[in-house]
Amino acid sequence: MTQFLPLGLNPALVKALDSLGFDTPTPIQAQAIPQVLAGRDIMGLAQTGTGKTAAFGLPLVHHLMAIPGKPAPKTIKSLILAPTRELVNQIAVNLRGFTKSTPIKVNCVVGGMSIQAQVKALAHGSDILVATPGRLLDLVKRQAVRLDSAKFLVLDEADQMLDLGFIHALREIARLVGEPRQTLLFSATMPRQMAEIASTYLTNPVRIEVATPGKAADKISQSVHYIDAKTKPELLASLIGDASDSLSLVFTRTKHGAEKLAKFLQGAGFAVGSIHGNKSQSQRERTLKAFRNGTIRVLVATDVAARGIDIPGVSHVYNFELPEVAENYVHRIGRTARAGAEGEAVALCAPAEFALLRAVEKLMGITVDTASGERPEHAPRFERPGGKKQGPRGKAGQGKSAKAKRVDTQKATPVRAKKSRGKRARYAA
Repeated sequence: MTQFLPLGLNPALVKALDSLGFDTPTPIQAQAIPQVLAGRDIMGLAQTGTGKTAAFGLPLVHHLMAIPGKPAPKTIKSLILAPTRELVNQIAVNLRGFTKSTPIKVNCVVGGMSIQAQVKALAHGSDILVATPGRLLDLVKRQAVRLDSAKFLVLDEADQMLDLGFIHALREIARLVGEPRQTLLFSATMPRQMAEIASTYLTNPVRIEVATPGKAADKISQSVHYIDAKTKPELLASLIGDASDSLSLVFTRTKHGAEKLAKFLQGAGFAVGSIHGNKSQSQRERTLKAFRNGTIRVLVATDVAARGIDIPGVSHVYNFELPEVAENYVHRIGRTARAGAEGEAVALCAPAEFALLRAVEKLMGITVDTASGERPEHAPRFERPGGKKQGPRGKAGQGKSAKAKRVDTQKATPVRAKKSRGKRARYAA
């Protein structure tokens, strides 16, 4: 017998879950669903791979099933925001599975796709709209969609939306969404800025925390190889070859690095694909589909894929290069050990990256097991190629070699700052 029925969900929705093979809620689902059904605002903290989408998606569908009538043209009944195209598409796929036997209409809008096609889809109204913040605001400015009719707002992976500079877009969207509303915020980590987000968007929220932020799934085995940067590709090829029957996900820091590594592994005889910011949305979707069905066995990606890849068959995650933001390591390795399976996370750490590894270990409260090489005694400051030294969270140094520039977080466009009275201008957020 399904254990979702006692949570209070609509029996028709529970029947749909049963047909999809869902019978036991995860801890975040078991705790969040009754609170959402009761109309409470939620701050949910849970590591990746624990079922957050169903934790907010199922009670949201339950509420919408009780609201009669179709949405008016260009209006929405509920809004879900997520940071990346992949995550938006994944959420939409899951919700369409939940609503298959209902009249509830799910639309999604992301950058990199035809905006005219999205305008046409939104013209008929949406029960649920899943969107990235930037594309949503583009559509609002075109008067293709109105947000004031939405009674439910979900912020998924809110910490990454902060990392990607969406704070101003989130403020503007929240101002446009209808009141009163029920707001649900879900995240894997809890950076300091999240307190501002919570106080701005949530009213007397229930805090649900099923795992310590920064903690990986228990079934992920972690190890690190201490190795010179120049010999990383050969070691990676050897490690992937030892697990050739598995699906392997490899992370790099840059788009250029991802493409270069993918070509190297392809030359070594592996079926490889890559996804990063220089790929179109259709290219990324085709590559993910090939990876999901096993046509390609190795996927090389930047952090654009750290959240949004929900493929239970991924058994190995390789950090070819350690991330400059420690929290991203948790999200990367969370792509394995999905749905209760076991997984392996392997890091390749060059001497210059040891400070980044130490930051990861501090965040997670662990010491990653050494698989090969010798662990350094000291952690020099990380230095990017080109000479910019970085702290463990990847902030540019303020030394004399730093170029004077500021970043407009709305447009994410570098803008050179003016020097004032002969003094060197500092970085401004």
